[in-house]
Amino acid sequence: MTVFILVAGAFTGPHVWRDTAARLTAEGAEVHTVALTGLGRPLADGGGAVDLETHIADVLAVIDSVIDAAAEPGRGIVLVGHDYGIHPVLGAADRRARSIARIVYLDSGMPQDGVPAVAAVPDQLLREEVTERAAGSGDGVPGGELPPPARDEWPRWGSTAGLSEAALDGLTALAAPQPLGTLLQPLRLTGAVAEVPATGVLCTANGPGVEMLQIMVDVGTPALAALAEARVPLFELPTGHWPMLSCPDALAGALTEAASGGGHLLTPVDADRTPAHLRPFLLDVPERPRERTGNTDLHLPDGPGPHPAVVFVHGGPVPAEARPTPRDWPTLTGYARQVAGQGAVGVTLDHRLRAVTDYERAAADVADAVERVRADPRVDADRVALWFFSGGGPITAEWLTDPPVWLRCVAANYPILAPLPGWGLTGSRFRPVRALSRAGDLPVVLVRAGRESAEIAATVEEFVTEAARCGANLEIIDVPEGRHGFETLDPTEGAREAVHRAVGAVLARLKG
Repeated sequence: MTVFILVAGAFTGPHVWRDTAARLTAEGAEVHTVALTGLGRPLADGGGAVDLETHIADVLAVIDSVIDAAAEPGRGIVLVGHDYGIHPVLGAADRRARSIARIVYLDSGMPQDGVPAVAAVPDQLLREEVTERAAGSGDGVPGGELPPPARDEWPRWGSTAGLSEAALDGLTALAAPQPLGTLLQPLRLTGAVAEVPATGVLCTANGPGVEMLQIMVDVGTPALAALAEARVPLFELPTGHWPMLSCPDALAGALTEAASGGGHLLTPVDADRTPAHLRPFLLDVPERPRERTGNTDLHLPDGPGPHPAVVFVHGGPVPAEARPTPRDWPTLTGYARQVAGQGAVGVTLDHRLRAVTDYERAAADVADAVERVRADPRVDADRVALWFFSGGGPITAEWLTDPPVWLRCVAANYPILAPLPGWGLTGSRFRPVRALSRAGDLPVVLVRAGRESAEIAATVEEFVTEAARCGANLEIIDVPEGRHGFETLDPTEGAREAVHRAVGAVLARLKG
């Protein structure tokens, strides 16, 4: 019989686990929910500052209360940490590593030794608010509290997708202030916890699912590559950040399977497997003369010019260590050669989108590259198109907002067109949906993948709805059976036809 110890996230306590715990108990498990000091449990007599060590001690107390019984054959302790709760879970497991059968990361980050929990808060403005409030305590020791979110503020802490109005009301009513010390005290690990088996449960309305994580493994994202190498199983739940409230039965089922070691494994990159983004382009496109300057490559058409140009902007985030770099990826070079063969300069470039916090500098890299391209005497500076892919989509907002007269078209393939819930980009200007109403009659060509992940597809649908509302000049090219990155994943006749149509649509805007 599995012994589950459930640790809730910021501002919450044992009450959030009620339905999930009931389902696990009905299936024969033993379930304990941890009341963290200052959240689900009052301060001890004498008060004092509550910090991460306080909460680690709370989890240790529950572990120690069941440790002897859990040592019996057929039993084992599974620690489940949701959101902030993974920090005290890891701290406790590090000290009782031999007694823990498995750790489940429930829609949480991957905390590291020496890093405080506030670093995992996705919203940069929230992180700043926490540190400012701590600085205001005066003595440098964070003994204060962070007030719980108001009802309409919960999305800043995670997607509320799937929550009923009643559940959101209950979450708000029962929320407690979070002691600042729990967020600001660094987690200290000896390394023993690394030997404990781990499982991740992904809430796909709040962040990437398995398919997107596999893409990130393939491009070389270090933390995810380590997950793949360690063979950490993963589960997906199609809901927001609070699955114990939005789909408690499904969560209980995932936890039960996790306890037995089930789940989807990411595939490590090795010499015998070509990553999806490095597989051949779906069209057989002849090479063209190519010139490389700095971070920009020009794939050149025949003749002296000046020629129109199409600048292809890769997605991401892409780690700095990725090789080859995006301007040499088959999809980008394939499109660049395709347009060069039809009389336009095809431009590929590398920009510095290493994390979702890097859109400012990535957008600056793109803008600089565009100006260099326009200054080239072989390029017609008055006839330029920009074509964005995947995570490059938010940068389109820079060009949809009061577009310059020389920009003849913006295209986007399977783009992210609004910051995803887990990105924490409150107040960011990189919101194409909001920028679209200022695009005027600028032509926009959208290539939509029919098998897109739900979280990205939602941003595309929002963009299409806004285009209809504001009368944007939008052409949609659908690839019904195409996945995210279909040009190297799905070399079907339908996908090839979609590529030809998209290239034709963009070049028509350039030459018209």
